[in-house]
Amino acid sequence: MFEKGLLAKKRILITGGGSGLGAAMGYRFAELGAELIICGRREGLLEETAAKFRSELGAKVSIARCDIRDGAAVEAMMDQVWQDAPIDVLVNNAAATFIAQSEHLSFRAADAILAPTLHGTMYCTLAAGRRWIDGKHKGVVLSILSTSTITGRAFTVPSSMAKTAVLAMTKSLAVEWGPKGIRTVAIAPGAFPTAGATGQLRPEGRGESWAHRNPLGRAGEHAELANLATFLISDQGGYINGEMVVQDGGAHLRSSGAEDLLQWTDAQWEKQRAARAR
Repeated sequence: MFEKGLLAKKRILITGGGSGLGAAMGYRFAELGAELIICGRREGLLEETAAKFRSELGAKVSIARCDIRDGAAVEAMMDQVWQDAPIDVLVNNAAATFIAQSEHLSFRAADAILAPTLHGTMYCTLAAGRRWIDGKHKGVVLSILSTSTITGRAFTVPSSMAKTAVLAMTKSLAVEWGPKGIRTVAIAPGAFPTAGATGQLRPEGRGESWAHRNPLGRAGEHAELANLATFLISDQGGYINGEMVVQDGGAHLRSSGAEDLLQWTDAQWEKQRAARAR
């Protein structure tokens, strides 16, 4: 689909890059010649993923252990990364979510979602943008969002709020930073199953028929999202700025994705709260 070396000479930092969609995007970027820095909280997982990329692709990959919920830690990470060279692309992929009845959310539970999904994304974006502007270096910020930015979504209210705020940031910075050579773009994926997200959003007791309710009758494949991300961060996508591309098979045109939860019993919700507390 893409010419070999499309992303050569591009240095890309991916938050949450050790697993799931972050790792899928990283693998594709590395296949096309990019140098990667994968960021996350679990050093062992980061090392395992980096070793796989090096052995299978011969890629140049480094890791950055960082809790992006901590603004000072983000600044320290960016200082360390910039010691070698500026990055060219920031991928805001790290996020948190789980299903819950909103009236039962404690402030700690809400903050557990808002801290990485909103605050961490903002910290990373501002830290990269400041350095790009100071160094007169062009850059791209790609944020992985959600179709809840369009439809809203019951039972994942903090996540929907955070993702919508990041979309506002994407649109706002496109205007503010565009003249400085910095593009901001986003993807709103539909169902692209990952181990982490499935455990939080599709627990036991929640039917799997959702995939068949998609207009295309299936879930998305990680390679499909990775290819879209590749296009958006590449020079081929250089005239796309401030936009969110939806990639969900048309599912958001039919449903917000939470309607089945309206039928859950109190017992089902209690079981879900108990499982999350373990």
